[in-house]
Amino acid sequence: MTLEVKTKRWGNSIGVVIPAEATERLSLKPDEEILINIEKKNNVLKELFGAFKNNKKSTEQMLKEARSDLEGKWLK
Repeated sequence: MTLEVKTKRWGNSIGVVIPAEATERLSLKPDEEILINIEKKNNVLKELFGAFKNNKKSTEQMLKEARSDLEGKWLK
């Protein structure tokens, strides 16, 4: 499961809050050990810049292709 959360100051550390819907879906309880994969979110516009080439495809077709290309990165 991939979540987008904001970091918050927690004493001298930085913490994140796991949303209730995720804790319910994964049946998480307090004091359980979990694994977290951390990746810094990049600027989507910078990644998309130049991704679309000038061609004769319809707008709908280009959007469909872009969504499928980005699905693995952003729409998990």
